[in-house]
Amino acid sequence: MKIEFIRNATMKIEYNGEIFLTDPMLADKFEIESFAGNSRNPTIELPCSIYEILQGVDTIISSHTHQDHFDATAMDIIPSEMSIFCQPEDTKKFLDHGFVYTESIDEKITRNWTTIIRTTGHHGTGEIEKAMGTVSGYVLQAENEPVVYWAGDTIYCDEVKQVIAKYKPDYIITHSCGATLDDSGPIIMDAKQTIDVCKIANNSTIIAIHMEALDHATITRKDLRKMADKEGISTEKLLIPNDGEIITFNT
Repeated sequence: MKIEFIRNATMKIEYNGEIFLTDPMLADKFEIESFAGNSRNPTIELPCSIYEILQGVDTIISSHTHQDHFDATAMDIIPSEMSIFCQPEDTKKFLDHGFVYTESIDEKITRNWTTIIRTTGHHGTGEIEKAMGTVSGYVLQAENEPVVYWAGDTIYCDEVKQVIAKYKPDYIITHSCGATLDDSGPIIMDAKQTIDVCKIANNSTIIAIHMEALDHATITRKDLRKMADKEGISTEKLLIPNDGEIITFNT
């Protein structure tokens, strides 16, 4: 397995002979409106060209369609014949936009001997969670491949704990910038919650992404590494990749 960490939640995952692209946010720097009043988004450029990002992609996996996960640029530039897996709530949006090979994952789907299991979570708490709507994560499973749990835009919650206990993932990908809206509290994991995942997932490697790209983020890579060091979490246990970094993982 190989993962190219592009920007925010956009990754190219080479897994079981296929290339999956996750949550394509392809806009230029500052092309999207501000979320927190600090800056327009994204706050950084892509580390490579859109052509390079889309090259070789077999399928897109969408966790949800907020602008920092599947933006207008992606909607317009990705070929309409691209295969897309998404949560049921977003199927109509993709089909209406002309993506004819859109397939929703209610519980799980198997294609070319790779099983993709949809998971749930909480994009914040209380009224802010209601406003944010449904979000999903996914577990990837295949023979002779590691089990990967991409948690998506969720805080640390019972649903995350249950997925870890049930599927015993080798790798857990968390969204860890501690984004907030006004006084919402974290709407995705912050440093402490990411460390909590490290502590309960004894046999997993944690990979923290969705960092340093948006104006409502409150945690930097440096912040997360500092807390991890304080809590005795090694650099082998918790990976914090940079944008554009490519890592090959053992199967």
